[in-house]
Amino acid sequence: MSMGAEPAVALGIDIGTSGVRASAVTAEGEVICLASRPFADDVSARSPAAWWAGVEDCLKELATAVSLSSIEGIAVDGTSGTVLAVDSDGAPICEPLMYNETCPDAAIVERIAAHAPLDSPARGATSALARAIHLSRQPGVRNVLHQADWILAKLGLPVVASDENNALKTGFDLAAGLWPDWLEACGMDIALLPDVMPAGMPLAPVGRAGAAFGLSAGCRLHAGTTDGCASFLATGAGAIGDGVTALGSTLVLKLACAAPVNAAAYGIYSHRVLDFWLAGGASNSGGAVIRHFFDEAALKTLTPLLRPAEPTGLDYYPLLRPGERFPVNDPAWPARLEPRPADELTFFQAILEGIMAIEKSGYERLTELGGPSLKSVRTVGGGAANPAWSKMREVAIGVPLLPARSAEAAVGTASLVLAGRERWP
Repeated sequence: MSMGAEPAVALGIDIGTSGVRASAVTAEGEVICLASRPFADDVSARSPAAWWAGVEDCLKELATAVSLSSIEGIAVDGTSGTVLAVDSDGAPICEPLMYNETCPDAAIVERIAAHAPLDSPARGATSALARAIHLSRQPGVRNVLHQADWILAKLGLPVVASDENNALKTGFDLAAGLWPDWLEACGMDIALLPDVMPAGMPLAPVGRAGAAFGLSAGCRLHAGTTDGCASFLATGAGAIGDGVTALGSTLVLKLACAAPVNAAAYGIYSHRVLDFWLAGGASNSGGAVIRHFFDEAALKTLTPLLRPAEPTGLDYYPLLRPGERFPVNDPAWPARLEPRPADELTFFQAILEGIMAIEKSGYERLTELGGPSLKSVRTVGGGAANPAWSKMREVAIGVPLLPARSAEAAVGTASLVLAGRERWP
């Protein structure tokens, strides 16, 4: 944490998979300080009480470095598709259903398949809408909220509200700007869902709820976003044609587009973020394949020995098991990791080459489906720290690899507040 000469005016709060983070930034987007509280374990990660305790701890820590009375706006991002049911007092009435959990009732998923549009991101075994419907049937439910919505309510939002990004997988119709009637046919009581606003829009002052943290009564709560959209914004990307590659356990691509790109067959759908649409796809390849074959010591030894100027010529498609979703959609798509050379360095480099070929093909697929031509790529995730691989990727993809401004989703959420101040003064 560091002190800044200028006052902080925007605060972004990230409720992520591993913990809570909060970032205070200046009007120019300079990060003044960052606070974090990791979840103690998997049980805490799914506990609303732990989410809120993390927010409280982060705000108290930030208050030791900046004057929170200067904060003009706050936004929250949460894990996409995490939902919870609350009573009339806003208290959770049962455990939430997390972003990566299947609906406990398969009949709900089948009902959605029968009534939802074929290109809706609310479809599928891990449907956020299905989880919301299941929770809506619990006794005493007054509202079904997304993770970020609930934190906004805890911060003092007087009327429950959500944002377009978190609401998308729950079935919100971006074109019509409403919860569509077909949700009722699926079994969802629309009256239990929150109002939905554009990401970044100011909603209401924090009022008394923020006073305990040192926030002013005039500090405004803004509609937030998902953790994925926030991570994109954090990098500084946002112009049409800007791409962000997440090199984590899997390979995730996101591309800023002038119009939505939706292709359910590839798991592609588009979020509306301020003045652009954010389309994305996820491959089953990625860092998990690398970790399967090489431990940390081997990676540390082999990485400096990579030869970017000497391609191996091996045509790998690195997967741990058959099946791919993007840039090809084939549940039986075979892994290609043969022939395996005796030399471990060559094998390692060939896997990296295979992943970067998937990356190139993924951006080409997004363009083919209606997205713009790729103009630049920023990188987040563990693979971003490999300079030799970055050089190989830049040559293969054919566009500049630009440095990411930040890899912190909380910074992206704070930048959404700044943009919201300008767009809705």
